[in-house]
Amino acid sequence: MANRIITISRQFGSGGRTIGRNVADKLGIKCYDQELIIKMAEQSGFCHDYIKEGSEYAVPGGWLANAFVARYANGMSNQDRLWIIQTNIIREIAQKESCVIVGRCADAILEKEEYADSLKVFIHANFEKRAERIVKVYGETDVPSEKRLKDKDKRRAAYYQFYTDRKWGDAAHYDVCLDSGTLGIDKCVDIISQLY
Repeated sequence: MANRIITISRQFGSGGRTIGRNVADKLGIKCYDQELIIKMAEQSGFCHDYIKEGSEYAVPGGWLANAFVARYANGMSNQDRLWIIQTNIIREIAQKESCVIVGRCADAILEKEEYADSLKVFIHANFEKRAERIVKVYGETDVPSEKRLKDKDKRRAAYYQFYTDRKWGDAAHYDVCLDSGTLGIDKCVDIISQLY
């Protein structure tokens, strides 16, 4: 029988990372988030910060800009190399153990049944709740909360579309979509844990 995997895609500031960690703790399974970046750094030779920015976010300018990013003679960019490494790592983890995987297009990567029995979750919240949360969690910056939210989500959506050919956040691609602003973090954790 395949391992059971929970993939959590999320809007920036919705608390998806926290929800993923709390679900994993509650179920007694591992949560992979920053751990994926560490594994990717080990396998690629790129530094942690470069991978953090390049492995889940598109280059500024949207998905079309990704098509024209600097490429090697073989047609691959650094981001393409990271995508292949990321895909292989996520598939290896899914074959090895039941777990929670936050972000990194894991829902699309594990779509084929041979990789895992997966519960695909999308976490979202209204703009005001997310803006309040990013200030609370990450602090104030020179960049207004509104711009931070829009920029991160735009880059995530472009990256997701470029590598999966799907619309990020489209409910048709997930088993469940939860509004953490309305339900709260703890209720989202309970719902996901029960569904698992």
